[in-house]
Amino acid sequence: MSSSEEKGHIGIATPPEKDLPPGFNDNAETTRDTEDFRTRNGLNLRSFQRRDDEKGIGSTSELDRTMRSRHLHMIAIGGSIGAGFFVGSGGALATGGPASLLIDFAIIGIMMFNTVYALGELAVMFPVSGGFYTYSTRFIDPSWGFAMGWNYVMQWAVVLPLELTVCGVTVQYWNKDISVGVWITVFLLFIVIINIFGTLGYAEEEFWSSVLKLGATIVFLIIAFVLVLGGGPEGSRYDSYVGARLWYDPGAFANGFKGFCSVFVTAAFSFSGTELVGLAAAEARNPVKSLPGAIKQVFWRITLFYILGLFFVGLLIPYDDPRLLNSGSGYADANTSPFVLVGKYANLTGFDSFMNVIILVSVVSIGVSAVYGGSRTLTALGQQGYAPKIFSYVDRSGRPLFSVLFILMWSPIAYVNLNTKGPVVFDWLLALSGLATLFTWGSICLAHIRFRKAWALQGHTLDEIPFRAIGGVYGSYLGLGLCILVLIAQLYVAISPVGSDLNTAEGFFKSYLALPVVIAFWIGGFIWKRAGWLNVSQIDVDSGRRELPWDEINEYRTRLAAMPAWKRIVHTVFI
Repeated sequence: MSSSEEKGHIGIATPPEKDLPPGFNDNAETTRDTEDFRTRNGLNLRSFQRRDDEKGIGSTSELDRTMRSRHLHMIAIGGSIGAGFFVGSGGALATGGPASLLIDFAIIGIMMFNTVYALGELAVMFPVSGGFYTYSTRFIDPSWGFAMGWNYVMQWAVVLPLELTVCGVTVQYWNKDISVGVWITVFLLFIVIINIFGTLGYAEEEFWSSVLKLGATIVFLIIAFVLVLGGGPEGSRYDSYVGARLWYDPGAFANGFKGFCSVFVTAAFSFSGTELVGLAAAEARNPVKSLPGAIKQVFWRITLFYILGLFFVGLLIPYDDPRLLNSGSGYADANTSPFVLVGKYANLTGFDSFMNVIILVSVVSIGVSAVYGGSRTLTALGQQGYAPKIFSYVDRSGRPLFSVLFILMWSPIAYVNLNTKGPVVFDWLLALSGLATLFTWGSICLAHIRFRKAWALQGHTLDEIPFRAIGGVYGSYLGLGLCILVLIAQLYVAISPVGSDLNTAEGFFKSYLALPVVIAFWIGGFIWKRAGWLNVSQIDVDSGRRELPWDEINEYRTRLAAMPAWKRIVHTVFI
């Protein structure tokens, strides 16, 4: 047996007495199954009591491990498709034109593809509780890890009121007489109820909403294809061949290079949450088996939802349509989604309402994801001494109780929509959350690069890595480089926005607030932890490694090597 296989069979190379780094456990089993049904599902007062864990506070076994492979797969495919894609794409189309929309989303898609694969490699190797920001702490810089953890928490904290606002606006498509505040309250209560059921509630809600979004998107693509070919009802806009005429009149690009750069923030916001599949892996029953397959589903998500969906949108809706978001009507216009407009312009009775229902489900889904992602990360921060200890509290049903309450406390910001300044708040939240996620993605790529360097430096081989990023370290370099380029492009637009030579101070910070926020967290982390950049020789790649079933892994590799080249590619990329 080779030395790599021997190390692989050992699984955890660290002696039991050695303390594991923060956020990395020793594969302890969950204690949730020892509770009765009502306590497990948060349906009695006992469920709110602190969970006793023999490993003590800080073990990942405190959180649930109830997610199945089907949950992870659907979270990867459609878990975070929401307002940015279905609604925000209208504003992006109006600002940049159909070509900018397609190219920018494709660039972010390439970045995201490499980032998620890098995350998958790290997550299979190292089980992480509540936040992949711990990879930044372990492989880059503890102070930067602190910044990334709090940045991620605040990102989701501001996304929650944003999505609740869009929920209310979406329902007004059918009835404008009822106040948006009523619907904000209704959907907030729904999100609270889902969170009563903890991890399982989130997983089931995401599974069924993702199934619905995926099905609806496929239906939209089929209908859009027919409409582009001129198969629309008689008398509609699409009763004759459409083709690419809108790419010539009014044109493929709007507002030149500035328009192109300005679309990036919407694209980044639309993709935010894709990394949640890595966060959810810590609460999966068997992430070693289920996570690689889930990571590979990201390809279909990027292709089906973003590339094909927005390609058809650009063929069917002109960028100068006055109903589009940010084209002069304001974000509160119920007709701002290009997906809804396609149904209206095609005279397809009920299709516009159908797409609006899908948008509503998507937006509520992101609201649930915001509470999940923010609370799990905050819990890990509390367990590792990067946040007040109260946030490390996990109750008997596996819910990080005070962390969930902290994220929910931000939801009342949504009621600002009742004021005439609501669109201004929408712009602030969108810009902040959209850019914040770029720092998270870049950190994942950099952590993967430095892990690979430390891995090689300490004499390990690639054969010891059970699931490898498809682009390897070069894919992470590409992902990191694209993150930096997008941040530079957005900085250019923040300084000199569309329609103006020089931005105001308010306009600049409205577009680029995420950078000073991250820097402030970074400085705060350094003051708190007094720890700086890690040398590659300081990085520990052995402690806390997951125990792996190397017999199964080697058997699969043998079968894969015996397959024809085309079949090997299919299995490597898609299955």
